[in-house]
Amino acid sequence: MSNPALLIENVCVAYAGKSAINDICLTVQPGEIFGLMGLNGAGKTTLIKSILGLREQDHGQISIFGQNKTSKQSKAQLSYLPEKFEPPWFLTGMEFLRFSLQLYNQKFDKGEMIAAAQALALDTDALNRRMNTYSKGMRQKLGLMGTMLTGCSLFILDEPMSGLDPLARSLVKKMINEMKDKERTIFLSSHILADMDEICDRVALLHEGEILYVGTTDGLKKQTHTDNLEQAFLEFIEHKDAA
Repeated sequence: MSNPALLIENVCVAYAGKSAINDICLTVQPGEIFGLMGLNGAGKTTLIKSILGLREQDHGQISIFGQNKTSKQSKAQLSYLPEKFEPPWFLTGMEFLRFSLQLYNQKFDKGEMIAAAQALALDTDALNRRMNTYSKGMRQKLGLMGTMLTGCSLFILDEPMSGLDPLARSLVKKMINEMKDKERTIFLSSHILADMDEICDRVALLHEGEILYVGTTDGLKKQTHTDNLEQAFLEFIEHKDAA
């Protein structure tokens, strides 16, 4: 049996003595699209930082494909898109993509970059311009390309649909599903719950630093007797807060 793509075991993180996430346990399987839901301040960013090694957990373990998150093997299999993606303004789009692939020892193919840009409805002429000329949506598309063309086995995407119009969101979801078909694993956080409902195999609901639910979106909707994930999410946490 293969190792989980991501295994989080009893992870706790506190800031100035105040708990940010408490006893988090999650298992994400290879080839799975796994979504992390939660209100602002729920602990999503802290958890992602802990996975990436940007914030060491106070307790617990995190492993990637059976290796400790700090190992070279783990880092080589992980690619990350931050919520606020700000590429170096002085690089052209193509230079940024070349740099991103070089970090992972991946071959740079200009034709492949152009095809990927077209798949996200990014003007291919823009790839030859410096990124200080890019709009928010264009930068986001470039960040997605730079993340998902690295050949990694695990992608951590923090608000990947941020700043994108409906067409671009549809194309990004298509790209994510294509990566799943290539047996890549996607761990994503998003406030756009309709997108999560559409593409995620399973989700986790993080609230006030604790995991309240792990399972399919259909399962969460059934528990709250609604066919709308956003409403199910809100009713679930309201019920837990009132309990």
